[in-house]
Amino acid sequence: MGSARRRASVGLGLAGAACALVGVSLLLVGPRIVKEQVIKNVRIDPGSISFKMWKDIPVPFYMSVYFFEVLNPNQVLQGEKPVLYQRGPYVYREFRYKTNITFHDNDTVSFLEYRTLFFQPELSNGREDDYIVVPNILMMGAAVMMENLPTFVKILLSGALAGLKQEAFINRTVGEIMWGYEDPLIDAINAIVPGMIPFKGKFGLFVEFNNSNSGLFTVNTGMKNISEVHMVDSWNGLKEVNYWRSHGCNMINGTAGEMWPPFMSPTSLDFYSPDACRSMRLVYEQSGKFQGVPTYRFVAPKTLFANGTDYPPNEGFCPCMQSGIQNVSSCRLNAPMFISHPHFYNADPALLDAVEGLHPNKDQHALFLDVHPLTGIPMNCSIKLQLNLYIKQVSGIIQTGRIKPVVLPLLWFAESGSIEGSVLKQFYTNLVLIPSLLDYLQYICLGLSILLIISAVVLMAMSQRPPHHPSTQSKPPPSETTPLLHDSAALSQDDAEA
Repeated sequence: MGSARRRASVGLGLAGAACALVGVSLLLVGPRIVKEQVIKNVRIDPGSISFKMWKDIPVPFYMSVYFFEVLNPNQVLQGEKPVLYQRGPYVYREFRYKTNITFHDNDTVSFLEYRTLFFQPELSNGREDDYIVVPNILMMGAAVMMENLPTFVKILLSGALAGLKQEAFINRTVGEIMWGYEDPLIDAINAIVPGMIPFKGKFGLFVEFNNSNSGLFTVNTGMKNISEVHMVDSWNGLKEVNYWRSHGCNMINGTAGEMWPPFMSPTSLDFYSPDACRSMRLVYEQSGKFQGVPTYRFVAPKTLFANGTDYPPNEGFCPCMQSGIQNVSSCRLNAPMFISHPHFYNADPALLDAVEGLHPNKDQHALFLDVHPLTGIPMNCSIKLQLNLYIKQVSGIIQTGRIKPVVLPLLWFAESGSIEGSVLKQFYTNLVLIPSLLDYLQYICLGLSILLIISAVVLMAMSQRPPHHPSTQSKPPPSETTPLLHDSAALSQDDAEA
């Protein structure tokens, strides 16, 4: 019996030691294995899992566009507050793909990324042939741009505008506003003020957005230093842009806005946006999960579009107006264009009070980015921006009437997408499920080893105890009365035998 217990205790001890060895090995080696797999699969290398995702983005992106129709254009010309009504969304399926991919010897790769948009009527609240009353962007923009020119030049332009039957507000279709329309005003302005509008043909807010690229990006591949992967080395050959008035504002920081270096911390992330002509910094808001995948949510801080008075580092983006809008005229042909959050969310209340019909709401109008911190790959995002035009009465140009100065919202759009389907399944299995199983397994092995070793010790202790044998019971010692009774009974028995 004792030998059997000793053999069992030895077996349990060896099993416990083996489990402890496996658990400690996983504890020490497991994180390294996971880290090496992440590094191997997120760098820009044709052999990595994420390369195909980076080259031809499989995530279904949609761009939803909302227009602000001016309900009282005649009253606005008389100096009244604009009354706006939101139309849309007009939804477009967005396809992104990279071409001219060229790897360089300095651990960088260059590429052009193209965007193609297709209207999705089944997802839209309206059609591209819907008519909408909006400001005459060309005319009103040119009027503000020419405000400081000699009076005779402005009168000359006003006469040309009258001859072309140009008015402050126009009634155009969604498709025309988006993708362009022929306007004789373009040739007239170029004839009167050569070079003011350096383009010919159609004018549209997104005419150069579809079937076009966002510039030549050169980014780090991460082959030598994974902490630099996707970080922009240059854009169109530039280390910094020259749109703004300070070195900090002109810097090209972060990535191209598609992926970030792995092993992220919950602080902030940077990216360069050619559409906004600047680098942007989003800040960590909260941790969460998207379809079971852990994420960090990053959002825009209130300082993103703050003016230089409220946030001195933004002084380089000035001339500024109220906080909450950014003047992008320096990179938009000097047109008085401003960008902001939709419905002037997080902006100075004065901007909101200058118009009617806006209702800012965080859930609908705040941009966000949900990123898997282990890999730096976005899982779900919605980037939202609003385009605004600064309009006012310009002396000498009678078409501007008595319009009071106002930053007038034109439209806002949201570019949204999330990983789904087979891509999500592969991502979850390789980069979430397997590392989690390894993590759980190491603790299971360590816990099991403790139980087995304790069991072995108990059995070994039991096997060392001496065997217990029952002893012969002795007669109890006689008391003062017992001998008399005992002797009397014995004598009676002897007499009977005699």
